[in-house]
Amino acid sequence: MIPKPDLLTVEEAKKLNAAETVELFCEYMNPGQLHFLKLLGFHKVIIESAEGMFYVDKSGRKILDFFGGFGSVGFGHNHPRILEVRKKFQDEKRHEIALAFLSQYAVALCKNLATIAPGDLKIGFLCCSGSEAVEAALKIAEKAQGAERAKIVYAENSFHGKTRGALSVTDSTFYQSTFQLLDKRVRVPFGDAAALENAFKQDPSIGVVILETIQGGAGIIVPPQGYLREVRRLCDQYNVLWIADEVQCGIGRTGKFFAFEYEEVIPDLVTIAKSLGGGKVAIGAVIARKPIYLKAYGTTKTALIHGPATFGAMGEACCTAIESLNVIYDEGLIDNAAQQGAYLLKKFEELKIKYPQIIKDVRGKGLMIGIEFGDFSQTLPPGLREIVSTLDDKLKGSLCGFVGRLLLKDFNILVAFTEYNRNVIRLEPPLITRQEHCDAVVAAFDTLLARGVVGIVAEYAQAFVKND
Repeated sequence: MIPKPDLLTVEEAKKLNAAETVELFCEYMNPGQLHFLKLLGFHKVIIESAEGMFYVDKSGRKILDFFGGFGSVGFGHNHPRILEVRKKFQDEKRHEIALAFLSQYAVALCKNLATIAPGDLKIGFLCCSGSEAVEAALKIAEKAQGAERAKIVYAENSFHGKTRGALSVTDSTFYQSTFQLLDKRVRVPFGDAAALENAFKQDPSIGVVILETIQGGAGIIVPPQGYLREVRRLCDQYNVLWIADEVQCGIGRTGKFFAFEYEEVIPDLVTIAKSLGGGKVAIGAVIARKPIYLKAYGTTKTALIHGPATFGAMGEACCTAIESLNVIYDEGLIDNAAQQGAYLLKKFEELKIKYPQIIKDVRGKGLMIGIEFGDFSQTLPPGLREIVSTLDDKLKGSLCGFVGRLLLKDFNILVAFTEYNRNVIRLEPPLITRQEHCDAVVAAFDTLLARGVVGIVAEYAQAFVKND
């Protein structure tokens, strides 16, 4: 028998403390990332459990989750119905991978998605992530349009994922780095219908446009009212296929199941993921208009060109997603997202009025909210400016990192940030959020902002030096 290596067990892993975890992280994962974890104070937190709206760390501290895994924890942590359906699946030893056979769970999930989606968005493709969904949607669109109409329009400050095709339409020189990307691409301003039409007019090889319905990474950017209707009209006029990326803003987050429903339009393809997995599994999907999908893969010669990967449409993942979709309607979570989101926006608008020198803008829909602070890089006293620059030059004009760390340290509240705009805090709490949770977050912000920019930065610097 082959001797067993010195492997850690699950129980041994569970017992690792923060210092031991940091040591292994630096040795075996990503040592460069530790710097940023330290800036936010995340390196000292080891989560023991999670339930509903809260994480619980090893010390027993409850942390209110207004980060929500970039929108992936739509149903809260360990929702009892989702746990129960997974336990039943495991207890009954149902099949997981059905590559050789039909899966009743996969077809049921796709049927449910088609029932929810408007119009002829009736064909589902299942995968494991948002990036995979974007890759699949781009391929469906390209195949349906043909090689002569393969050029893709994408938006400035877009974020669609980090796999190669998705990265090609993700507007970030940082993430794109030196990777070789798709070459048939055109970038246009987000929310500018005239610019989109101009691109269509100038280049007849454009056959696809991909847009986030609400831009998340850009800083929670909601397009102007009527923009999506114009996108639909222009795509119809110029025979362009529209992919709506709802990976972050879909599954009820904005107060509608799909954010594009606010303008009563129907895209040609829709990508979803994140909360579809109920916070327990990695699953994504493309929902396509039936004629488009059949044009791409509707014959025996083309049907197998792009199928699910080995772990796409796994039984337990599909069962989890089926239950998640039922929960969202049974518990009225879409309505709750609309109500609590409106309440949060109102309360933060009041804080904007109270602290006009600190809060520049408040925006969003439902429980997808961005709070943008002003850039204080030129107004901070020289001494503090130098201290901040030595910590991390990228933080010198952004209040978000300071506020985020202090919210966690002093108020046990976790918030998120945005990829491109360093001055925006992103709030994407679970859709089970109640008013008392919103009030706790608003009160914490109020208490912090009352200290003023200098007070916040000074307190942050002191806590960082003390490693507190």
